[in-house]
Amino acid sequence: MTPAASLAEGLRALTIDVPACAQEKLLAYLALLDKWNRTYSLTALRAADKAVSHHLLDSLAILPFLPLPADGCLLDVGSGGGMPGIPLAIACPARSVMLLDSNGKKAAFLRQAVIELGLPNVAVHAGRVEQYHPQHGFAVIVSRAFASLADFVALSAPLLAPGGAWLAMKGACPQAEIARLPAGVGVDAVHRLTVPGVEGERHLLVLRKTLDEPPQADSEK
Repeated sequence: MTPAASLAEGLRALTIDVPACAQEKLLAYLALLDKWNRTYSLTALRAADKAVSHHLLDSLAILPFLPLPADGCLLDVGSGGGMPGIPLAIACPARSVMLLDSNGKKAAFLRQAVIELGLPNVAVHAGRVEQYHPQHGFAVIVSRAFASLADFVALSAPLLAPGGAWLAMKGACPQAEIARLPAGVGVDAVHRLTVPGVEGERHLLVLRKTLDEPPQADSEK
């Protein structure tokens, strides 16, 4: 099966409607990622036949759970090769997406991807999340294997807009990590995801502030 057919079939299985022009851009992103990955090791995945499922479909599987409004700003922390931020930005052109990564080579790739793919709704910041000080907060902050839940929310708490939500993409449901969430942060929802072509458990955790006080970093780490 061609990558285009695999993507179209996977989107149907996820019941996600992505226009044909956006699907073409998603595949162009994969081609660019593969080209850069040969030199800069942007991702650990090397199997070309798994790129659609593990990069595109895995990222887009969280699309139905993105909090409204659809035009709210999204921050992808530890974006790496651009996942899930770039696939989400392609599928949701009305939503502004900021890709953040502290690795200079990865940030260079992200900037090039934004230019070559023509993504006016995407910006890139190279640096550590705790040293990032934007003028406005983000409605959604997402991470894909960035850190433990406690570190994720503690480091990015100043960047979350009032009423905003953290979305943490995980494999098995991390009960131990949930138990160590800092005071003032609670689990709003846990969604078990079934991603076509991806074996093993996949979960999306939606976290929100429950108190006015900011979460503190985990002192035991």
